[in-house]
Formats: sequence, structure tokens, C-alpha cells
Amino acid sequence: MATVEVKVPELSESVVEATVGEWLVGEGDAVEAGQVLVVLETDKVNLEVVADGSGTLKEIRAQEGDDVGAHAVLGVIDGEGIAADAPAEEAPASEATSQPEAAPVPSEPASATPQKATPVAERAAAAHNVNLSDVSPSNGKRVTKQDVLSAVSKPSETGTRAPAPTPASAGAAGTQPTIVIGDRHEREVREKLSRRRRTIARNLVNAQQTAAMLTTFNEIDMGAVMDLRKKRKEAFKEKFGVGLGLNSFFVKAVVGALKAFPLLNAEIDGDEVIRKNYYDIGIAVGSEEGLVVPVIRDADRLGFAAIEDQVRGFVQQIQEKSLPIDALLGGTFTITNGGIFGSMMSTPILNYPQVGILGLHGIKDRPVVIDGEIVIRPMMYVALTYDHRIVDGREAVQFLVKIKELIEDPEALLLEG
Repeated sequence: MATVEVKVPELSESVVEATVGEWLVGEGDAVEAGQVLVVLETDKVNLEVVADGSGTLKEIRAQEGDDVGAHAVLGVIDGEGIAADAPAEEAPASEATSQPEAAPVPSEPASATPQKATPVAERAAAAHNVNLSDVSPSNGKRVTKQDVLSAVSKPSETGTRAPAPTPASAGAAGTQPTIVIGDRHEREVREKLSRRRRTIARNLVNAQQTAAMLTTFNEIDMGAVMDLRKKRKEAFKEKFGVGLGLNSFFVKAVVGALKAFPLLNAEIDGDEVIRKNYYDIGIAVGSEEGLVVPVIRDADRLGFAAIEDQVRGFVQQIQEKSLPIDALLGGTFTITNGGIFGSMMSTPILNYPQVGILGLHGIKDRPVVIDGEIVIRPMMYVALTYDHRIVDGREAVQFLVKIKELIEDPEALLLEG
């Protein structure tokens, strides 16, 4: 059987390169067609590369951490190598009787033999003081980085983490320990930034250096929305099969405000302004590997249920690392919600080349004055960061006021969003 090359799949137009993240198999391992062999990190999402044929992984040509382009050869599968693992044919009886019977060799306990692990897993184990012999591979073959991190978060009863080192310099009671500075580098772990984190860093610095960013703030009384959700959530869930969250309210409010102030939905290209007559709203979602912003296309044409369903699908795909790259392309405006992590106030950075991003924050009961009386209301601070090169302060403030008005009056939201 001919050899089969393991190649980088076709990447999108906005992604021209990937980084080899982790090999899940090693050279000499048997592989089957359709089996995931290696995980690639791109600027947007992780990609799993599967075997196009069965055999033995003869050679790994691109090591973990290497940058590779589309169609680059990552490794080679020998289609004939798997036959070496097949049982040998039974020898003729005359030959079998002529050979002396070998004494049985006691087998070594499985626990005494360290599990085969990927290089990334070995580095992670060293960084977290994890004994690889105590980590079971989730894929049944090689311990991966995720297996090690799972062991760190959920140590077994026998313990997978080494005890915390005690300072050797600590003396008897009442004496001052000697501080040793020279060993600091031995307790440091140097790791290469993931491709996604490098891309995030590059984009944020680019936004800071290119756009004239300014942030304006306001606060919103969330009482009307919370009352509406409480009143309608069961019927909404029963009818549409999805919960009625805050995402749909703010997506529709943003669409309504963008229609009133279209420059927040535009883009600067050199000396020209690109006015976009469509509303592709990005929703920032946090993940273990960094922030990603999947895009809800034509949000103005979608109802509340469709928006909530798309957001739920994005979160699930991100957790399963199956979010397609196409879901991250484009976008005319972004919403980010730091409130789910407990943030009360922040200044979001533009998702360049977009010129506006709305930051949501935690909802807290606060005393406010209404009609001359102090009452307790569920309030949320909101922040709008905008590119002052194209959007003036007046329009930015009015845009945020428009969102406040729509959220505080859900009936108007249904009409204008």
C-alpha cells in the first residue's frame, strides 16, 4: 500500500498560516482512517487534522510549535506498517516441537511504566508537577496536554501533583531564613504564546496604534427587561426551545441604534469611509485559549429566538473546539459582556477595523432617584468605545443613549430593533 501524506487543510482567506499545536500520536503509532492526528492552531480557531488512510505514522515532518502554510506536509503514513502489528502465521508442528519452550517472563505492572505522552503534555506535566504515570490518556493512546490539565484540576486519590516544596533555607524557630535569589530561573517555566494569543496581542496593539479610541459611559435600568424575561421565559422556552437571555435584547438594541447612527456601523479604509447597510453583530465569547468573536449575520432580520439559538450554538462549538472559521469572519460591530465575570466597569478595545464596541457589565441593585424619590433598581453600566477619527463625541453619546432608551422600553425595542 502506498504512503499517505498528512497535510494542512485548506485555510480561509483571512488565515494564511497555522501553528502545529499538539500531535496526538507519535512516530511508529498505528493510525486509522478518520482518526485525529494533530491539532493546528490558527488565528481564529483550532483545526483537527485527520488521517486519510490507515497504517503507521512513519514520519513527523512538522514539530509542535512550527508554523505551516496551507497544504504543507505534516507527516507521512506508511500503509504497510500496520501489518507489523498483525499476529504471525502459526509455524509447522515439526518446527514448533523442535524449539525449546521459553520460560514465561513476568509482566511489569502497567502502573510502573509511564504513559506515552505528547511533548506538549510532558511540558505541561513538568510545569504543574504532575506524574504522567498517574494520568490516563483520554484517546486511549497518548496523554495530551488536556489530560494533564484535567488531572491538575481534578487530582486522583493517589495524587498526581508533587507536594509543594518547602524552603530549604528555613531555619529553626526564631531564626531568619536565608533568601536565595540565584535559583529563581530554575522555578520559571517559559512557554511560547499560542498562535491565537499572538494574534490577539497583535490585533489589540494594532487597534491602539491605528484608531483614535475614546470611551463614553452610561447606565441602564434593567428592570423592564428583567420583568419581561421573568414573565415570558417559560412560554418562550416552551415555544422556541431556547432560553430568553440578555443577548437578544442588546443585539436588537444595537441594531436599532446603528440604524439611527450609521457611522458606528462603518469602516475606514485609507481616505475613504465604507458605509455598511447590513448588520453583522459580533458576540465576544471567552475560551480557555483566548477571546473569540463569532458573528451573527443580518441580525436585523432575526427574531429573539434565532439570536439566542445562534449564541447558544457558538458557545457550544467553542467549548467543543468545533467553531468554523467562517463564523469569525467579518462583523460590523461587536458586543462584549464582562459582567458575566463580575466586571462592574471597563473600557473595551475596538475589534479593528470596526469603529465601535459596546461593553456590558454586571447588574447590581443600586439606589436611584425617580420622580424625586430614591428607589432601588437593577442597574447596569455600559461603555461604548469608538474610533474618534470617524465618530464624534456627540454621535457616540447619542448612540449609547439610544441603546439605553431601547432597553428601558422593550416595546420600542421590538419596533426599532
